[in-house]
Amino acid sequence: MNNRIPIAIAGLMLATGLVWRFLAAQPEDEPDFGTPLVEVQVPQLLGEAMEGKALFNDNCATCHGANAAGREGVAPPLVHRIYEPGHHGDEAFVLAALRGVRAHHWPFGNMPPVEGITQEEVVKITAYVRALQKANGIF
Repeated sequence: MNNRIPIAIAGLMLATGLVWRFLAAQPEDEPDFGTPLVEVQVPQLLGEAMEGKALFNDNCATCHGANAAGREGVAPPLVHRIYEPGHHGDEAFVLAALRGVRAHHWPFGNMPPVEGITQEEVVKITAYVRALQKANGIF
């Protein structure tokens, strides 16, 4: 009976190690959206921008990458001087998401409309993109 205690302790230690290893291998908080085209510093997000991040991840990041950094061979970064408010105002983001847009700055092809997204959701996504742009000196 005394031989069972060390075996039980060893089994518990092994199980704990396996659980620890599994948890350590899990992604932190961002899914992998491919190779980014630009490096993006992410500021502390509040309110509408924070809501916009979740909406961006659900609707835009598959093409535009994590934190709007673009994706190699897929879609451009939105954290780029081309998309500053003076060149592409907030309404341009709304129209692009709702109607799609013809390629005019990048060689990625036309952007199709985003299925199922609302204007209110795009406004929140735009707040997120603008917060990223501001934190990265584009504003």
